[in-house]
Amino acid sequence: MNKSMRWIREQWRVEKKLLLTYCLVYFIWGCLMNWFGAEVEIAKFRYWWQVISCYILYMVPISLVLRNLPFHMQYAYGLIAMGLLEFGGYFFETSYAYPDNILDQLFGIRNFTLGMALFFALYFPVGNWGVNKIYNYFSGVPDKLE
Repeated sequence: MNKSMRWIREQWRVEKKLLLTYCLVYFIWGCLMNWFGAEVEIAKFRYWWQVISCYILYMVPISLVLRNLPFHMQYAYGLIAMGLLEFGGYFFETSYAYPDNILDQLFGIRNFTLGMALFFALYFPVGNWGVNKIYNYFSGVPDKLE
């Protein structure tokens, strides 16, 4: 097995409580974002269960692999991952973008998916930071910055 594959496998070795924290945080985050996107008529998943497939089955493993990288690298790799996810979601019509939504009005219809990918790529560094804070808080681990 080559060095990069060993590194990826190491990143996936986590405590069950940490994995549960990731799944809970990302599931709640996904539900809230899907609700918000539908409420303000930007975009939404076609089916409720896509929160599970996208946020837990797709984004959690990627977050685990990226979690120990610097912010800019998490964002850069996250941009690739989210670009593929956003493109696929709109190509296969499993995601629905409301016509003439606020992002279309601000950036133009041709830039909608790019804007979504650029925004959602922040999920990886921000999600890893947030999950780490929550996990450490409930595990009784003191914050390094305190």
